[in-house]
Amino acid sequence: MENVIFAFSLTLFAGLCTGIGSALAFFAKKTNTKFLSISLGFSAGVMIYVSMIEIFFKAKTSLTAELGIKAGSWLTVGAFFGGMLIIALIDKVIPSGENPHDMYKVEDIKDRDSHSNSKLLRMGIFTALAVGIHNFPEGLATFISALQEPSIAIPIAVAIAIHNIPEGIAVSVPVYYATGNRKKAFLYSFLSGISEPVGALVGYLILMPFMNNLVFGIIFAAVAGIMVFISLDELLPSAEEYGEHHLSIYGLVTGMAVMAISLLLFI
Repeated sequence: MENVIFAFSLTLFAGLCTGIGSALAFFAKKTNTKFLSISLGFSAGVMIYVSMIEIFFKAKTSLTAELGIKAGSWLTVGAFFGGMLIIALIDKVIPSGENPHDMYKVEDIKDRDSHSNSKLLRMGIFTALAVGIHNFPEGLATFISALQEPSIAIPIAVAIAIHNIPEGIAVSVPVYYATGNRKKAFLYSFLSGISEPVGALVGYLILMPFMNNLVFGIIFAAVAGIMVFISLDELLPSAEEYGEHHLSIYGLVTGMAVMAISLLLFI
């Protein structure tokens, strides 16, 4: 039970970091693009490294132990790309204008005087819905990782938390400038983030009665695919959009190095 509480707490922390984005949106006159660029690159580095080096390997070990080298290896690869397909389909059904990958700056929304309040409000609400849908599998990924491998859970949660900050900005800024209501803007941001622990809870209730080495291996491989896809499709492009190309790459390499060292410390 302690592992479950730990896993859920980490997932809750990651999800609620959309609230940090809300706070930045309310009180910052200008977005710190260099900080966000490096941070998002760092998150991508952490998630790519841990997915390819640790999570994929553990999934393969679990599945080959159950099914043999050939069948287990094929299933690992299939589940890995299956995880990518799941998150890609989720992105596909989200309208492009409300996609959480479309990054916003505080100053950009302030300058959009030509947009009506209703249009801005609609943008904020649909962005909140899109982020909520998008965070659901992320919550499951964080939770399962924390439940099975506590040693790699904290850096994963931190990486997801960092990338939730711009999503909080994307939700709260349009709502705030449409309504002038900080509480309403924060509420939408909060609700979009809370879908992450909800995803964890639903996944736990559905999957735990059936959890064994086979199910664990499939889920872990899919989690690796989900996190690699998020990194390549969302984090790195967003990092480049917010800042210089080299800043995002420096963040990426630093994230990989930090993740590598943290894993070596647990050997």
